[in-house]
Amino acid sequence: MTSDPDEIREQIEETRASLSEDVNTLADTVNPAHVAKRKAASARSAVLGAKDKVMGTASQSVSSTSSAAGEKASAVQEKVSAAPGQLRRQAAGNPLAVGLIAVGVGWLVGSLLPASSAEEHAAVKVKEAAVPAVTGAAKDAAASLQDSAQQAAESVKAAAAGAAASVKDETASSAHDMRDQAQSARDTVTDSRHTAG
Repeated sequence: MTSDPDEIREQIEETRASLSEDVNTLADTVNPAHVAKRKAASARSAVLGAKDKVMGTASQSVSSTSSAAGEKASAVQEKVSAAPGQLRRQAAGNPLAVGLIAVGVGWLVGSLLPASSAEEHAAVKVKEAAVPAVTGAAKDAAASLQDSAQQAAESVKAAAAGAAASVKDETASSAHDMRDQAQSARDTVTDSRHTAG
């Protein structure tokens, strides 16, 4: 460590510049627009790499075609007869991957494009055909639920009537028991007065 103020200032400036560069790099790294661009570029290169791996690069096809055009007729005939085998070898990498990529790209493009008038017309027809069926099913379900609700209401009504009758019987029985107990208590008090008097 140095104690010279000029050297310390110079070190501070170098550190400040380094930190500023680090902060700028970090800001660039986390900027959503830059992140999206990097992800898109990465996805694009991955798709192109997969396509090139499976189908072969365009430069391979062009170079084999141009070299074939420059050769004699017998060499051209030899190349033409060997072409199916060469194509088979190039696609032998993974033709299933090519199909899946094509389906994925088609789905993505289809989801980004607006619906055509034919698709909208077909959707309207499907909706028109489905509405009566759904309405009929809803009415059947409502009728079934209404019957179930009526049965449940009648069951609750019968249970309530039974409970009311039971409470009434219990109340009458309790009142009768209370009268009997009151009469018995009155008789006891009367008897005790007669015996005391």
